[in-house]
Amino acid sequence: MTDVVSLLFGSFFVISFFMNEDYNFKTALNTFRIPLIYLMLIWGIYWLEIKFDLNFNTYGVFPRSLEGFKGVFFTHFIHSDTKHLLSNTIPLFVLLSSLFYFYKDIAIKVLWYGALLTGIALWCFARASYHIGASSIVYLLFSFVFFSGIIRKHYRLVALSFSVIFLYGSMIWYVLPIKDGMSWEGHLSGFCVGILLAYFYRHKGMVNEEFQFSTSEFDSMFDENGNYIPPDIEEK
Repeated sequence: MTDVVSLLFGSFFVISFFMNEDYNFKTALNTFRIPLIYLMLIWGIYWLEIKFDLNFNTYGVFPRSLEGFKGVFFTHFIHSDTKHLLSNTIPLFVLLSSLFYFYKDIAIKVLWYGALLTGIALWCFARASYHIGASSIVYLLFSFVFFSGIIRKHYRLVALSFSVIFLYGSMIWYVLPIKDGMSWEGHLSGFCVGILLAYFYRHKGMVNEEFQFSTSEFDSMFDENGNYIPPDIEEK
């Protein structure tokens, strides 16, 4: 799916899910604040590199190196070129907005712990090279949103899950080493951490509550097997 088509479908996806009778300006601010701040930050960092002829690649994760451990905290903000940054911008906006709308109670935790765990997994298991980019966050969000909806069995979240698959399902192939120069280890780390967080937070936020039937005097006329119990009639 091209960037233009992805943008159009992503925009329609956000509008169709978010614009309901309970949606208002305050909800919009809460939904889009963090996604927009994050996107402005990564674009601002990239602008600094271009403007002042800098290269922040060495602030990425370099596995099993004490100096390279700093990348656990910085890697998600650094990109190699404009194409790399653009390819992450649209899915980041759509998936972060989905996270902060449907999982607002745990969104910050998912984003913070997910980014940290993904960076640590990269540092422990990836090949010896600098790993940079927000792609691991994209795969983290993709995985969390998809599997969380399936695990919770909530109809709106399941619909959200299938919409995410429709938009970004082709990304799944890039958790494998099929393209040179791409950190497939970051994709795989984010994907696996997303599954773990989806299971860990399965009872937090929007859940599918079981319907509870209220009892009445009529219910007391039947036993636990559904057999009718005639009421006692006092003899006068």
